[in-house]
Amino acid sequence: MARFARPCGSAEHGLSRRALFGGMAAAAAGSLAARPALARAVAGTNKRVLQIFLHGGVSQLESWDPKPGTATGGPFRAIPTSVPGIHVSELLPCTARQMHHLGLVRGMTGGSDDHGRGQREMFSGRDQPVPLDVPDLGAVVARACLTDDFPLPGHVLIRGAGGGPGNASYLGPRYAGVIMEDAKPPAFTDRPAGLAVEADRRRAALRARLDDRFSGRRRTADTDAYTFSHGQALELLDQRSVFDVDREPERDHDRYGRSEFGRHCLMARRLLEHGVPFVQVNHSNYDTHFENFDFHIEQLGEFDRPFATLVEDLAVRGLLDDTVVCVMSEFGRTPRINAGYGRDHWGKSWSILLGGAGIQRGAVVGRTNADGTEVVDRPVDHGHVFHTVLRAIGVDSSATFAVGGREVTIADPAKGPITELLS
Repeated sequence: MARFARPCGSAEHGLSRRALFGGMAAAAAGSLAARPALARAVAGTNKRVLQIFLHGGVSQLESWDPKPGTATGGPFRAIPTSVPGIHVSELLPCTARQMHHLGLVRGMTGGSDDHGRGQREMFSGRDQPVPLDVPDLGAVVARACLTDDFPLPGHVLIRGAGGGPGNASYLGPRYAGVIMEDAKPPAFTDRPAGLAVEADRRRAALRARLDDRFSGRRRTADTDAYTFSHGQALELLDQRSVFDVDREPERDHDRYGRSEFGRHCLMARRLLEHGVPFVQVNHSNYDTHFENFDFHIEQLGEFDRPFATLVEDLAVRGLLDDTVVCVMSEFGRTPRINAGYGRDHWGKSWSILLGGAGIQRGAVVGRTNADGTEVVDRPVDHGHVFHTVLRAIGVDSSATFAVGGREVTIADPAKGPITELLS
């Protein structure tokens, strides 16, 4: 798959991966230091969320809201789907056959045209900036759905190029995103060569006794953070095989395709089957300021088959009824085609896809005008989507967490769910 530098000059594009990961680790430690008292606003459920984030801003006109034959529509046709009356771009033939499991929001608006701000708004469901650092959707879902005895992380980010922060904020590091690079087990979860399992367990038991003795005298947020991180690492050692996508049959690797994204979708299926509440898969790069059409042929050609296969597998295996599927970007692309045959950043009128548990399948909410330049029916934004996903998994999105002696709303209280999309 071709990779190219984003030409828009956003500040976050200069961040190194090392700096990004370091910042995430520091944020996780800091969030635990606050030690909030959480209200039991939500109860553990068996629901899950699969979020697929198309980094850079996928073009709605080349995907979910095609406008063929117009000045803004570009060269691609609209094709029928498995839901009568719903058409998507011809670049998505496999997904078109799965639309009876899915729904579309074609009235996204009010988004930022900046990559960093747009991502934060989509991940957190809040207009940026906000006075209080708030957790991402993945952390809230993990907090809602994890049981105390669940041995795996509740919030997993499968990263290729691009990625999301996995911010848990005041919810603490238990709910922060655990990163899998290229569908490989999390770093440092392999037992050192030559160290027997039983010897490792004895060593861990001794360390636990010493930790308990120390914390009984000098317990702090920092020692709690260390104890949690070490305990999770031990759990991951025992559960490492869950993260080994090579254990899946070769025929499934063939069905999903041998691309990076195909491998990541197969890994997502594996994690969802093992009960992980929130799995995010990243696909990049849709920042098509130049040669938009050629790049969307390539990018959506890589996206279409693995995603459709994943949706079909979730349905056949009985997982889709308990799994909300979201496909989104930080914004869309300009209806106007620029001089470089590209489309620029556009938060005024664009689309996302939702499906699965709690979502009205085959629904379309919102409508843009004939050339896609504005929303003319049922405008919604990131805050409404955040509420909708939580409601779809049975979480009261109007409830609160107790943080530092005050109530903090789980989702933006100025927004609400897209009720027409809920089943």
